Amino acid sequence: MGKLSELFANLTPNWFASIMGTGIVATAAVTLPIQFPVLRSAATVIWGVVFLLLILLTAATVVHWVRHRETARSHHNNPVMAHFYGAPPMAMLTVGAATLLLGKDVIGERLALGIDAGLWALGTILGLASAVAVPYVQFTRHNVTAADAFGGWLMPVVPPMVSASTGALLLPYVPAGQLRLTMLMACYAMFGLSLMASLIIIPLIWYRLAVHKNLAPSAVPTLWIVLGPLGQSITAANLLGSNAHLAASGALASGLEVFGVLYGVPVLGFALMWAAMAAVITVRIVRRGLPFSLTWWSFTFPLGTCVTGLNGLAAHTHLAVFGAMAVAGYILLLGAWAVVAARTFHGSVVKGVLFQAPTGPAPAVPAGAAPVGASPSTVSRAAAA
Repeated sequence: MGKLSELFANLTPNWFASIMGTGIVATAAVTLPIQFPVLRSAATVIWGVVFLLLILLTAATVVHWVRHRETARSHHNNPVMAHFYGAPPMAMLTVGAATLLLGKDVIGERLALGIDAGLWALGTILGLASAVAVPYVQFTRHNVTAADAFGGWLMPVVPPMVSASTGALLLPYVPAGQLRLTMLMACYAMFGLSLMASLIIIPLIWYRLAVHKNLAPSAVPTLWIVLGPLGQSITAANLLGSNAHLAASGALASGLEVFGVLYGVPVLGFALMWAAMAAVITVRIVRRGLPFSLTWWSFTFPLGTCVTGLNGLAAHTHLAVFGAMAVAGYILLLGAWAVVAARTFHGSVVKGVLFQAPTGPAPAVPAGAAPVGASPSTVSRAAAA
């Protein structure tokens, strides 16, 4: 009972990253170049688990807001935690896509489509809200500098990109004509929204690493979040291109399909470079001691988006090397997910320490990063969580 009460009292939005990181394991398996019955069955089981976890975590969040409203309302004033409001909509979108891709084998296509459409609509609305509201709060309330930039700044602007890629899966079910074409164009608009915002934020992260060199160990896993908008944009470009012919015709449909490859391959090059750099930095910090926290889920979902992006490139180019990279990436994803899921289970269910309100200094937040009026405990909670 004590652990449960602590969960309700100290629940933070970054818990939804565990749903994202688990859901992508299921969805990435569906389009791998190598398919076999056990893989799909295992992915379906993971979908069932993550679907249940989303319900439970959402219910716990509601209880948190009802019983601990002051704590819940304080998250947006924290310059670290505020950005993780992008996690809940991405969790909904990921589970919705998995429901349509895998859940239909269990509950039927009609119900799966209804659930996915509902989660997509809600996730898209919340995602667009986070893409505007969180940067606005950062611009007007948070006391931060370029030295405070970290991968979490991308979290509130990535959800529209996830909406774009998961929206592509819904295109075949949207009534043909103007409505379907509108859906297609809306997905491309969200693709652009997220891409442009990411292209502004990623250089700030590079600048911090190059100039300030003060990234705390607890924030190092967030470097992997950069792969999120990169891999997800490759995925979106190729999924939208594949289904563009359902809404458009002629040169427009062909051009959008070609765009998926022309955009995806160069971005993949940068993603591989960033992955190598993030890996070297992570190994360097691990040797010194990398404390476990929920930021470790940054090792999962971003990597999963690169796998789905590679799946799309492999399908469009029929290049064997892309298929091999996708399979290798999925194996790495499974390994990362297994480690992080086990550590999360141990820290939450076995010991319950992840549900406790953290105390002491905030290792991931520089001294000048606390917002005006934020309590030390609030800043500490964001850093440790």
